[in-house]
Parts: sequence; structure tokens; C-alpha cells
Amino acid sequence: MMRTRPLKVALLGCGVVGSEVARIMTTHADDLAARIGAPVELAGVAVRRPSKVREGIDPALVTTDATALVKRGDIDVVVEVIGGIEPARALITTAFEHGASVVSANKALLAQDGAALHAAAVEHGRDLYYEAAVAGAIPLIRPLRESLAGDKVNRVLGIVNGTTNFILDKMDSTGAGYQEALDEATALGYAEADPTADVEGFDAAAKAAILAGIAFHTRVRLDDVYREGMTEVTSADFASARQMGCTIKLLAICERAADGGSVTARVHPAMIPLDHPLASVRGAYNAVFVEAEAAGQLMFYGPGAGGAPTASAVLGDLVAVCRNKLAGSTGPGDSAYTRLPVSPMGDVVTRYHISLDVADKPGVLAQVATVFAEHGVSIDTVRQSGKDGEASLVVVTHRAADAALTGTVDALRKLDTVRGVASIMRVEGE
Repeated sequence: MMRTRPLKVALLGCGVVGSEVARIMTTHADDLAARIGAPVELAGVAVRRPSKVREGIDPALVTTDATALVKRGDIDVVVEVIGGIEPARALITTAFEHGASVVSANKALLAQDGAALHAAAVEHGRDLYYEAAVAGAIPLIRPLRESLAGDKVNRVLGIVNGTTNFILDKMDSTGAGYQEALDEATALGYAEADPTADVEGFDAAAKAAILAGIAFHTRVRLDDVYREGMTEVTSADFASARQMGCTIKLLAICERAADGGSVTARVHPAMIPLDHPLASVRGAYNAVFVEAEAAGQLMFYGPGAGGAPTASAVLGDLVAVCRNKLAGSTGPGDSAYTRLPVSPMGDVVTRYHISLDVADKPGVLAQVATVFAEHGVSIDTVRQSGKDGEASLVVVTHRAADAALTGTVDALRKLDTVRGVASIMRVEGE
């Protein structure tokens, strides 16, 4: 039997995502009620600009006092889609204190203060769900937190930012330069006016922190994630990648060490073989490749951003939290029992593609090879071309620690015959 008294929902933020959440709650009200076992009612909407016309939302529900809204006491669920650290953090903890569970899409806050927020939820017996914080509409958090709870996840490798994937895909498919591809992404609405969070990897790093923490049952904060942006990727890098049978993606990579004693989390551009499933992810789409001990290799693919896709994930969480509310229970919370340390980037082992500008004369290759050998970095292949006294030398290594490679490059720069290091790119997915 369906309960007639509605569950009341407070919506914090009514931008691209929030307005879609409100629309779906209204247009799918009967279906949502049937799935939950009780109707859901939008009881208030906190915004910064109350004078703005919001189609389908009763102006009487709109307020600028978000704190008063979450303190009302009759609110069952708070949906937070305002983003940022404050006032979102204070509003979420206040919601817990006044009896509401929370659904959030706030990746930055969860990556920075997820542990404290989970602790506050447990203290007050509330739910904290955040499927929409990573990869938009793609079901990823719940499969990692619930479906794979009985398995051991060893690696999560993914494209978790649609803006950067669109730019890199354009550079690869059309030969466009970085700025040209970024301008197109901006014109089409894929990139913000200030794209720094995307192209410098901050957005992906926050998502990597969340994914690593859930996958490995340990604490991983944003500060633990190594980050490199993609602004230095060039058309020449794509040409080199094609010669290796690869393309270039900005990847979030979370790994458990081979001995199981630590984890790593990193975001950076990388060459990836064309036959890897992630290589075929085009445009602004996201995809995440999960490697688990029993389940094997799993891939999650779909739109990773946008109002409607992200709202879909928010509403999925809303249904789950409302069901828990009716049952008088809470869903799975934070799991950090392993307490694994996060290893520094210097310990990460992978392959490298290094492009050097060198003098075109005898003995240069021998000098370069000697430097690699002295630092314990084994060379897989070498390709050299040049004329008129200048040459390009491309070295692809076997797997080596990042610290060893860094020492190698520092030593190479000191050689008189090396004019410069044109690019360094990691090779992943092999």
C-alpha cells in the first residue's frame, strides 16, 4: 500500500542540473511515487537570483535562504546541486542535523571532505548518496559500492571529463591544434568560459579521488591525486601516437599496488592503444574501465555531463534514499576499513614515450642510451630522423618508475647534444 503523506524534498540550486531535477520530479511524479511507495513533493528551492523565471516551478517555493530551508525539520531529503565547498558543506551538515538525508552531485566537496560528511551522516543516522558526482548519468558509484562489494577491485581506468575528451578527439580526428579544438568546444557549450578546471585536470582529479576511495575501501583525498593537464598536448604528439598504434586521452587512473599494500590515484594525458575499449570513446562521452579479481574487466559508458543526464543520476539516488526513509533504514555508507596509504607519483610504474630534439651527428644515440641505462630505465624502441644538423629522437621505454624516468630526463637535459625535450607522454592500457 502506498503512503499518502508525501516525502518532502528541498532543492539547493536550480541551474542546468537543478532545473532538470525539478522538471523530472514534476513530469514523472506518478512513476516516482509508484517506485518509492510514497509521493515526493518539492517543498522548497534555494537559489541566488530569485527574480529569474523558472519554468514549471512555483515562485512561492523559491527562497534565497538555503540555511532556513534545510533547517525546517519537515524536509526528508535535501538535493544539493550548487557545487563548490562552501556554503554546500555547511548546508549538508545542517541538513543531517535537522533530520534530512542528502543527495549531492558535488565532486569537489566529496573529494576534499567526503570522510567528514560520511561521519556526519552516520552520526545522525542519515544517507549521503552522490552517484551524480562522477560521470554524470553513468551508473558507477553504486556498482562499485554495492554490486562489486563482494569482489576485489584492482584498477579503475577512465575518461571522466567530457570537455577534455571532446578536445582531444577533435585534435585526433581532424588534426586541429589544441586552441582550435578548445574554441570549438566552447562554441558548442562543452567548455566553460574559463575551462581551467577541465583542461588542467582538476575536475577529473576530484572524481579520481572519489573512485579510488570507493574502489579500494580507503581514504583518498583530492590532495592525494597526482594531476597533469592536457594544454601541452600537440598535433605532433598525436602523430607519434598514431605511429605507435595509439591515441591520446586524459585518463583518471586508480590502482592497487601489486603487493596490495598501497594505492595510487593520478590524472594525466596518456597514449592508449587503439584496440583498448577506451580508445573508441568519442566526443564528450565518458567511459570507465574497471578491473576486478572475480568479475574481470567491466566497462561503463555514456554521457558524463549535461543537465538531463546528471539529473537522471540525482533522481536515481533520490528514489533510493526515499525508499530507505520509508523503511526506516540507511543505505551503504563510507567503507574505509583497509586504511591503505596512497603512494606518491614517483613510485608509479608505467611505460613512457619521450621525444627529444638532438644534434644530428654520430654518437648521440649512444649518449642518450647510456643515460637511460645509468638510471635503470630500459629502452623498448628508438626512432631517429633528421637533417641539416638537427634531429628528432623518439624513445619508448619498458615499464619504469616515474622517479627513475624523471631522473633520466633531468640528466638528458644536461647533455650538450640534446637541444630540448619536446614531449613526455605516458603509455597506458597495455
